[in-house]
Amino acid sequence: MDNQYDILILDDEPVVGQRLKPALEKEGHRVEIFVNPYRALERVSEKEFDIVVTDIRMEDIDGIQILERVRTLSERTKVVMITGYATIEVARESLAKGAFDFIAKPFKLGEIRAVIQKAVDALRAEDQGKPV
Repeated sequence: MDNQYDILILDDEPVVGQRLKPALEKEGHRVEIFVNPYRALERVSEKEFDIVVTDIRMEDIDGIQILERVRTLSERTKVVMITGYATIEVARESLAKGAFDFIAKPFKLGEIRAVIQKAVDALRAEDQGKPV
């Protein structure tokens, strides 16, 4: 098992992916960024990602729908929800529907990287057959 993971980042604010991609690639991960949720949905139908980071509030499709689609395609994929409209209800709904974690905007790069690292650690443990 290599230490590279496939990560999809979906946020209708391009700066989120632009900030995250170089930092995650520096750690050896393969990163694809999307601002269009329909294109991101097409891509997750074509390829299984290890980690999906998605905004909750976007035009047309919300992150909960992305979460549900990803979880239907792959129970292994860790989905991290991000939003500028954080409420307890949204966090609970996300986690109840299978999100790995939830982070509120604005966030520091180190905070989201720490959440993604937790997801990587969980994937490694699962891949090695250890309880998470």
